[in-house]
Amino acid sequence: MRIRAFHANDEAAVVALWERCRLTRPWNDARKDIARKLSVQPELFLVGEVDGAVVASVMAGYDGHRGWVNYLAVSPEVQRKGFGKALMQEVEQRLLARGCPKINMQVRTSNAEAIAFYRRLGYAHDESIALGKRLIPDA
Repeated sequence: MRIRAFHANDEAAVVALWERCRLTRPWNDARKDIARKLSVQPELFLVGEVDGAVVASVMAGYDGHRGWVNYLAVSPEVQRKGFGKALMQEVEQRLLARGCPKINMQVRTSNAEAIAFYRRLGYAHDESIALGKRLIPDA
């Protein structure tokens, strides 16, 4: 897998990937999420490709206090080949190069497979809760 920055012409493939991986939700417009990301640290929006096809993605950011990871996805047909791990290692290196001391992420409690994956990479449950407030409705 070759890791590279997201390009605008990757949008349809990335949205389809997120849908196959069940990352999309009706209240989040994936295309709007992509447009928002491209306006802030677009170099931290990565895709993985094999034979020219997008098979993986990850969106990351750094706010000066914590790094964040969103939309890590690996096409079901190529999971368990180390692609997710490779993307996470690349994101970690890019965030570390910015001086990021810690990465946070949100994983749905129902996604036991993702939680197990992140634990294998050294991530642990933090004793905190995630709170959210939508400022701009996507629907």
